[in-house]
Amino acid sequence: MNGVLGPSPYLVEILTPKQSEKDFEAALPVFRERYNRIVREGHIVSVPDNPLGNLHFTALEVIEYDELEVRPQQFLLHLNTFHGKVDLDRLLAQADEMGVQNILCISGDGGPRLPRLEPEDLKVDAKTVTSVELLRYIESALPGRFTLGVAFNQYEPPEHELRKLDDKLEAGARFVVTQPVLGEDEGIRELLSRDLPVYLGAWMSRNVRLLAECVGYLVDALATGYDPVRNLRRLQDLYTPAGYYLSLLSFSGSWEALLPQAGLVGGR
Repeated sequence: MNGVLGPSPYLVEILTPKQSEKDFEAALPVFRERYNRIVREGHIVSVPDNPLGNLHFTALEVIEYDELEVRPQQFLLHLNTFHGKVDLDRLLAQADEMGVQNILCISGDGGPRLPRLEPEDLKVDAKTVTSVELLRYIESALPGRFTLGVAFNQYEPPEHELRKLDDKLEAGARFVVTQPVLGEDEGIRELLSRDLPVYLGAWMSRNVRLLAECVGYLVDALATGYDPVRNLRRLQDLYTPAGYYLSLLSFSGSWEALLPQAGLVGGR
């Protein structure tokens, strides 16, 4: 199967304003313009949940406040384990009401100001709540309502990460988003042999130090002279069919040449 969930192979990441923003109203036009452009050009909006442990307004808060349209096949909501139980239930109810279809469930990055789901909150026998417990809870609370996805970290030992993936699939995952991919990777090839949609992380910035911070591994040696466009093209040549998760994509120019016609897997 592989392929993609919606009309485009491209998930384009954007961030909501931080809760520390001095002027929330002034920060809204940037989010609005980027959100509408992604949708208008036929791609899929993807909004991280408190990226790198920083407090941001939730995607649903901003979309509802700004009266933006949610097109179910063109929107991916991230949801991590750093929420209180009341907030988690509120977010799921709001997503259901707003017609959200796709949710990416991740363990997430914590921080001193972020609460974390505890096993007793979800009535599970576990030491901590991971994406597996989150998947199972969502499926039990709103069975069959959402298409749930998970992360795949190819920088971890492949056997370990593939075993974790099996647990996630058993818990209800239906698609996968990888960490940013730099060229050939056997773990990615193994992942693509599975019968499910896969979005390969494509780091669209030359800032490899930030990339290393995001993935938790030193990647500078792999990314000497890193060219994000050349890397995306290489991923498209190496791994088909697949979708692509674009982080830090520039909004300053045209995407026509960079992101071929929506609706074609890998732009083919």
